[in-house]
Amino acid sequence: MDRCEPDKLSRRERQIMDLLFENKELSALDVQERMEDAPGYSAVRTMLRLLEEKGHVTHRTSGRKYLYTPVQSRRSASRGAMRRLLNTFFDNSAEQAIASLLDISSGKLNPEEYGRLSALIEKAKRR
Repeated sequence: MDRCEPDKLSRRERQIMDLLFENKELSALDVQERMEDAPGYSAVRTMLRLLEEKGHVTHRTSGRKYLYTPVQSRRSASRGAMRRLLNTFFDNSAEQAIASLLDISSGKLNPEEYGRLSALIEKAKRR
């Protein structure tokens, strides 16, 4: 099992992880200042501590404050989440998942996006 499981995070924890992915390293105060409709400072510190206990973030000390960073890159975390999504909803079928994505986004993809998707499929065929 992957160490980080984004699907097991609360809405607030996902907000914090998104901020950390975007900024690489933040203090609790930095997180609080950047959050929409932020909870109190102590609540943010508690959530960061819980995220660390769950293995999603780590910290280092800088003076009197802790600076938090994600344990995994966004790309690595998203791949793990996609593996779980494929397993849970699509019987590990990339074809079913892609068909579902195309179905819900029909009419929303522009020709360049279709071209890039086609190129990705061709690249995967060659592997």
